[in-house]
Amino acid sequence: MMKVSNGGCVRHLGIRSMAAARTRNIVAVLAIALTTLLFTFLFTIAASINYSFQQENFRQAGGDFHGTIKELTWEQVEEMRTDPLIREDFARMFVGMPADPPFNKSHVEVSYLEPAAAPHYFCQPAEGFLPQEGTDEAATDTRVLALLGVEPKVGAKFTLSFYLDENTPSRKLVTRTFTLSGWWEYDSAIVASNVLLPRSAAEELCALSSDDPYSMTGVWNLDMMFQNDLHIEENVLQVLENHGYQHDDLLAENYLRIGVNWGYSGAQLSNAFDVTTLMAIVVLLLLIIFTGYLIIYNVFQISVTNDIRFYGLLKTIGTTGKQLKRIIRQQALLLSLIGIPIGLLLGFIIGNKLTPVIMSQLSYKNTFVSFNPLIFIGAALFALLTVFLSCARPGRMAAKVSPVEAVRYTEGGAPKKTGKRAAARSGESGASLPKMAWANLGRSRGKTVVTVLSLTLAVVLATITYTFSTGFDMNKYLAHMADVDFILGDAAYFQTSGGFRTMDEAVPEEIISDVNARSGIEESGRIYGGVSAMKQFVTEDWLRMGYGMYNSPETVDEIIAGTSRLPSGLLEAGVQMYGMEDFPLSLLDVLEGDLAPLSDPSQKAIAAVYLSDDYNSTQWDSNWAKLGDTVTIRHVTEMEYFYRDTGEIIEDLDAAIEGTRTWGERAKVYEDVDYTVCALVRIPSSISYRYRVLGCDDFILGAERFRQDTGTDSVMTYLFNTTDEAEPDMEAFLAEYTESVQPLYDYESRATYVAEFESFRSMFLTMGGALSFIIGLVGVLNFVNAVLTGILTRKRELAVLQSVGMTGKQLKTMLVFEGLYYTLLSLLVSLVMTVVLGPLVGSAAGDIFWFFTYRLTVTPILLVLPVFLALGIVVPLLVYRSVARHTIVERLREAET
Repeated sequence: MMKVSNGGCVRHLGIRSMAAARTRNIVAVLAIALTTLLFTFLFTIAASINYSFQQENFRQAGGDFHGTIKELTWEQVEEMRTDPLIREDFARMFVGMPADPPFNKSHVEVSYLEPAAAPHYFCQPAEGFLPQEGTDEAATDTRVLALLGVEPKVGAKFTLSFYLDENTPSRKLVTRTFTLSGWWEYDSAIVASNVLLPRSAAEELCALSSDDPYSMTGVWNLDMMFQNDLHIEENVLQVLENHGYQHDDLLAENYLRIGVNWGYSGAQLSNAFDVTTLMAIVVLLLLIIFTGYLIIYNVFQISVTNDIRFYGLLKTIGTTGKQLKRIIRQQALLLSLIGIPIGLLLGFIIGNKLTPVIMSQLSYKNTFVSFNPLIFIGAALFALLTVFLSCARPGRMAAKVSPVEAVRYTEGGAPKKTGKRAAARSGESGASLPKMAWANLGRSRGKTVVTVLSLTLAVVLATITYTFSTGFDMNKYLAHMADVDFILGDAAYFQTSGGFRTMDEAVPEEIISDVNARSGIEESGRIYGGVSAMKQFVTEDWLRMGYGMYNSPETVDEIIAGTSRLPSGLLEAGVQMYGMEDFPLSLLDVLEGDLAPLSDPSQKAIAAVYLSDDYNSTQWDSNWAKLGDTVTIRHVTEMEYFYRDTGEIIEDLDAAIEGTRTWGERAKVYEDVDYTVCALVRIPSSISYRYRVLGCDDFILGAERFRQDTGTDSVMTYLFNTTDEAEPDMEAFLAEYTESVQPLYDYESRATYVAEFESFRSMFLTMGGALSFIIGLVGVLNFVNAVLTGILTRKRELAVLQSVGMTGKQLKTMLVFEGLYYTLLSLLVSLVMTVVLGPLVGSAAGDIFWFFTYRLTVTPILLVLPVFLALGIVVPLLVYRSVARHTIVERLREAET
């Protein structure tokens, strides 16, 4: 066969035919732009939120390093940093923490940081420089300086008192005066402020440490950066293995603690990546492609249907099916060159505008808009892929049509075989306007299905979004956080490393009286904290498991050897005890048993506390005591101290603290009380001690029994609820009271948790609402396109109907019925999909969010019903109005030419 070079001719035909269909071009460009906008919007939002999310998490995690090997000696640091897997590394030595006013409400850490690490810890001075070796210099942020009353000026002197060996019995207060070498702006997203010292000064201070095995003073951490943020944990573990260490066996001699920066979403994705995650990503991408496919396919399908006579005539003069496909692809590409840039620009603008809104609703302090070029490349490629997928079937349709069929073609006009019964039924029932309209939808079922699906998708997405946002159960959320209006306590209790430890941190009755003097308090109660020495008795295996979490096997052996043992073999262990009045008891989550015995001081009843994981599931191995067990608590009134290596009694405790030998403590004068476990409970985290002590279990006594048996009455927190009317006044009172009158104390309110919850729910509404709106535009554009081309391709048919007696009113009524059928079918399918898919989505959401409760709702469907009815009526009438401007004769002649 002779080949003819006719590519230029085919391109010319495609361009000229495209130029003749201006209305189709506008609709197609809008469809492609809208699809590209959808991709760009989602990619921009996702990339910006992910970047902002990471930056926020980095600040909360303390830095943007990939991973950390913790609690090392300097020799181990030097050994580890030679590993070839590590691209960049930097070491940090912890020194101490200030805890007394004015830092009782702020978390501040004093440490030495290698200079290269400063940017990674967000400690790069905005003015000045990092402290120089051999000087008294220090660098810090503006919050620390403000608390000290020091102007941020390089060279300024400031005095800082802080504790070495913090959170140990041997902690020591030291005071030093420093010269400010540099400072940076305080970032409210960062949990802890830093005071950076030169290494020489840090080592001098660490030499004063008591070397308590639980102390962090003088401990080195090695922070590492790898080639990328995927598989961070695997890389850290490989570094350990390369140097003969491991992280699996807590009791092994070569055990080392590690940390993986949870701020990196790449690490989270790689850790959680499984078949389900892959399927979720694929389904999401397919859903987006399908959304764009619906509208672009419909545009080209209708365009080919409208131009079918033109393609038939081209075939009569020798144009091949392959060339017709090329013409359609060429038109799609040219339209994409216009529509895709428009969509990229609009999508990026909308995404950038919505990102700060969404991030603010998530209560993030910092918002970063991502300008990653992959956003535009990915959106453009996905949009182009969608365009070519969408025009493939219309191209095949144009290629297969015969010239004779094309000239006689009317949409859905191919004769259908009908049986005698169907013909008889049709003849008996006659032709009514609703039936004619229904029959017209069936003439092009593919177009009808695509149009209905595009409208349905928007409604279903809006319904799922609404179901999500209304399904987040505030009662469940607040129950986990303690459903109480106000919690009042010492300022240290609310700090990151806070909690309750000594009677100096107790809430005085004077403050409670001041609060109770305010009107509107409905119910209230005290939680007493343990400030006296209390011991329990557990098995050796249980105690080893507790201490082994963060200690070497040698240290655990030493602790066990120095622990008092009963004749039965049980070992003495620590206990965190609560004393609760009735109101706090009512806030507990009772797993088994009954709390009533705790309110009766004549009964020796106790409740065992169990912990929860991140999904609010009970950790049943977090306490040894079961319902009905006897728990023996040793209430100690006098302790004695001894050296662990020899058992020698310590006469001078201060000397032992200053010394290097490890020492322990045990009861000397005490009373043992046997309690019966009446309930197994979980304590909401917001009213707990807010920290865990190794080797300790948590228990609860009734308030009166607690005061009687311990001989103490130190109030850890005071909880109370107010009337709705009194809540704003109480909030304002406590804010002023804890700021000006009693600055050593602080509070948390229910309003804080409600605001967090509402911001989380609003984020879903904003994202889902924006996505529903864009997909809704796709559906409406599809609907308008379907009605428009449906009427235009039937101009001759409609003119014939009018010529044989159908009035204009009847014709408009039939077209309105067609429009209503489209919209009502969409709502019906949406309702069915909501009923079918709703429980599945609800179950998946419940697995992810423990405070989600699925509730079937059709509210979005009812809300869009009047909108869809209006569309079904108005759009056909407007299209018919443009057609009816020409007379019947003109329309008949136009169709024949």
